[in-house]
Amino acid sequence: MEHLKEKIRHVPDFPKPGILFYDITTLLRDSVGLGEALDGLAKPFRDEHIDLVVGIESRGFIFGTAVADRLKTGFVPVRKPGKLPARTIQQSYDLEYGSDTLEMHYDAIEPGQRILIVDDLLATGGTARACVDLVTGAGGNVVSLAFLVELQFLNGRARLDDVPMFVALQYST
Repeated sequence: MEHLKEKIRHVPDFPKPGILFYDITTLLRDSVGLGEALDGLAKPFRDEHIDLVVGIESRGFIFGTAVADRLKTGFVPVRKPGKLPARTIQQSYDLEYGSDTLEMHYDAIEPGQRILIVDDLLATGGTARACVDLVTGAGGNVVSLAFLVELQFLNGRARLDDVPMFVALQYST
């Protein structure tokens, strides 16, 4: 899948000076590339008996729902506070400057269900760690994390070393 890197645009100095942003919208608009990316994210889990795919707001929804469809399972959205209509459970986590919170419906996961967490990007690992903790706190068994892109130089894997992980595309710089 390395050739898919050609379909991801690099935007310097976004969202602030000194940051190189990996823009997946150029991959999303390419029907062949998008299909390959989705198939590539789903393939390692076809025989894993996944009960639910959990997607992290917002680009995790794009990839997560499609992976869930390919795996013939349901999808659970994990969102920022105040976005879900029914009772929720929360997991707060620290950011470089401040903190944030993720929410999921309290009844989204049944104890013991086998969960695949999907997102577009692994950077520092804080959001993914919070999602793992949210899912396990609800009684779910996180089978694996799956990311389209990993920015290896940010060492997000270190926060997730207790969870199996699949990454389609890695960037070392």
